[in-house]
Order: sequence, then structure tokens, then C-alpha cells
Amino acid sequence: MKINIRLTPNAKKTELLSEETNLFGEKFLRIKVNAPPVEGKANKELIRFLSEHFHTAKSNIKILQGETSRDKIVEIT
Repeated sequence: MKINIRLTPNAKKTELLSEETNLFGEKFLRIKVNAPPVEGKANKELIRFLSEHFHTAKSNIKILQGETSRDKIVEIT
């Protein structure tokens, strides 16, 4: 399963805010993480959060696109 995500780092707590639709009609999840966007910390926190939310191992989650961007495509197997 592939998921589009709009990530906001440096939040007070990590949480799923909403599911939204962009101008092209593509759905994405808006997620805030309690980690800075340096040295991959925000990405690690995102993977940790998604593994808990979807009840799967962290190794089953991979960032396909957007390692250094707020907009990401994540694959969960």
C-alpha cells in the first residue's frame, strides 16, 4: 500500500491530523511529528508512528520519495 504524506516536523506531539485532497484529486495524510528535520530524525519518527498506527514492523515501512521533503510517498508492506 502506498500513502502520500504531508509531514510537519517540530510539533509538540506526533499525531495524525487529517486526510485531505490536493488540487489534483490525490488523497494524502497530514501528520505532525515531534522531531526536527535534521539527520533523518523526522523520517525516523514518522516510520515509528506509522508502524504503531498500522500495527506493523518498522522494517515493513519504506519512504519511496521525499526523503528531504515535507511531501512523501511511503510504502507499507
